[in-house]
Amino acid sequence: MKKFFIPAAFAMSLLASCNVLDKEPLTTIAPSNFFKSATDAEASLTAAYDGLQSKGCYAEVLNLVGNMPSDDCTSNNNDVRALDDINWNSSTGQVGDAYRDNYRTINRANSVIKYVPGVAGMNATRRDQILGEARFLRALSYFNLVRLYGAVPLRLEPTETGDPAVLNLPRAATDQVYARIVEDLTIGAGLMADVNPARATKGSANALLARVQLTQRNWSAAKDAALLVLGGKGGYSLQGFNSLFPADNKGESIFEIQFSGSADGGTSFTLPDLLLPLPAATYSFAKFNLPTLFVTRNAQPTDLTSVVDTINDQRWSYQGNVNTGRNHASYVQGRGPKADDSGPFVYKWRSDGSGFNSSDNYYVLRLAEVYLTAAEASNELNSPAQAVLDYLNPIRQRAGLLPLDASSPEAASQATLRTEIDKQRRLELAFEGERWFDLIRYARHTQANSAVQHAVTALDMIAQKRGTRDVNYLLFPIPLGELNTNTQLQQNPGY
Repeated sequence: MKKFFIPAAFAMSLLASCNVLDKEPLTTIAPSNFFKSATDAEASLTAAYDGLQSKGCYAEVLNLVGNMPSDDCTSNNNDVRALDDINWNSSTGQVGDAYRDNYRTINRANSVIKYVPGVAGMNATRRDQILGEARFLRALSYFNLVRLYGAVPLRLEPTETGDPAVLNLPRAATDQVYARIVEDLTIGAGLMADVNPARATKGSANALLARVQLTQRNWSAAKDAALLVLGGKGGYSLQGFNSLFPADNKGESIFEIQFSGSADGGTSFTLPDLLLPLPAATYSFAKFNLPTLFVTRNAQPTDLTSVVDTINDQRWSYQGNVNTGRNHASYVQGRGPKADDSGPFVYKWRSDGSGFNSSDNYYVLRLAEVYLTAAEASNELNSPAQAVLDYLNPIRQRAGLLPLDASSPEAASQATLRTEIDKQRRLELAFEGERWFDLIRYARHTQANSAVQHAVTALDMIAQKRGTRDVNYLLFPIPLGELNTNTQLQQNPGY
């Protein structure tokens, strides 16, 4: 399905009651009067999915915070300078947007989880699927929050009162948040369908679980979850890379955000218009996410454009001319007459903006990442090189690169394989909102084991931009508005 419709009154009640900055929720419809039928249950789930389409989630901000601080992207746009310069604070717009909108989605999912079990006359299988999907949405939103802010309040009931004693929760420890994420995904995977176009499925839960476990360096659990996807019944398959974009529920898609491209109350996808040069973008202005930032370490360039193979790699080689310039699958070399429209621009979202409403979808999880997760986890478990390459080579070969074998220089050791896996993950998933989180993972990995080295970590980026390897900037601050309304919150160190 491409377009989500939400009963207006119920959507408004959910919207008002989930904003953690609001003290008095506007209860247009009481939940006890709404959750009466299977139709109501489906509508409540649709409202939860709709939360992911908001600006602070996947319409814009999660991609920007996952890319702009990294070594893949930069921009001259004033709206993202704080992210690009790693100079954010508790009042920075994206810091507040991501916090607010992920909690909005959580609140809507909480309503589904609380009330749908009591809806009479529902098909039991579909009821279970709805509950599983809601748990997936809650887990995804908490994962976004814990990666960005660390310890956060753990809200497991819908907000139905303005009582400060109920609203103002303290921050739960990160381990507690991660435990809830794993629990929701594990339970959700047991409830959801194997195949359900444009919705979260069993494969979605296991793919996200693999990413969660990888983030925590639980290598065996990450590999196990990845293999559940690779050997599961989802019917996923690798596609031609250039054909993957724009996303539209293709065979490689495990979970993506659905956008209709019209102003229908929540499906406005602004990101493509903020990336593309003219004539695809609505108008000419300094765009976001230009892959031109240089980082030096040991006098070696590690800028994205310096490590790609623009001849053989189908992710980066010339594919043909398009109306915006030269198509290189992952990026387009803009040829506009104005400076704002010349140079390399992200090209994984390609549709014209119509009043900042693109019809492109947004990949959250796709099959290639699962292969890369299996490769990384296997390597960290010190599996034989060929076993690691069995997961890595499908990604290389799909890109047009030769497969590696145990005698290849890249497979000489666990360390060389780690470097190759990091590189392929960067090249494959560029601009999809994961690079900054990967760089944070690499920094945490080295912190946990000083013998482990990655070519670039988030601390390298922080040092370049701030002049010091300040570990405090591995997290966002808690938004100022939250601190002002919830006296039980404490700010992250360094802010």
